[in-house]
Amino acid sequence: MSEKKIRILIAKPGLDGHDRGAKVIARALRDDGMEVIYTGLRQTPEMIAEAALQEDVDAVGLSILSGAHNALVPQVIEKLRANGQNNVFVFLGGIIPEADIPHLLEAGVTKVYGPGTNTQTVCADIHQAIDNE
Repeated sequence: MSEKKIRILIAKPGLDGHDRGAKVIARALRDDGMEVIYTGLRQTPEMIAEAALQEDVDAVGLSILSGAHNALVPQVIEKLRANGQNNVFVFLGGIIPEADIPHLLEAGVTKVYGPGTNTQTVCADIHQAIDNE
């Protein structure tokens, strides 16, 4: 009997063109045994939520370095919830000022990761969140 793999969507919302961190996380998650869908650059909140719905993901990872996290992340979460994806684990990585983190957590982000975060920490957090549903 095989266990269902965790499915993760990694997305780059907005006009941010720097995707190295997103690709590093995508690779680490894949190496950990998860199925990873990477949407590429310059995705709208609607595009991300639709891809998450179509791919039937367990989690959505957003990578933002542009500073638009306070505007874009709540929009993505709102679209996910409008699609009925209330149990999707949403995590965020990038350059996120400490002062902005409480607002993002209130909006529905489960975890926020900054530069230099160990990828094994991200994998463990995802396993814990999804295995405990």
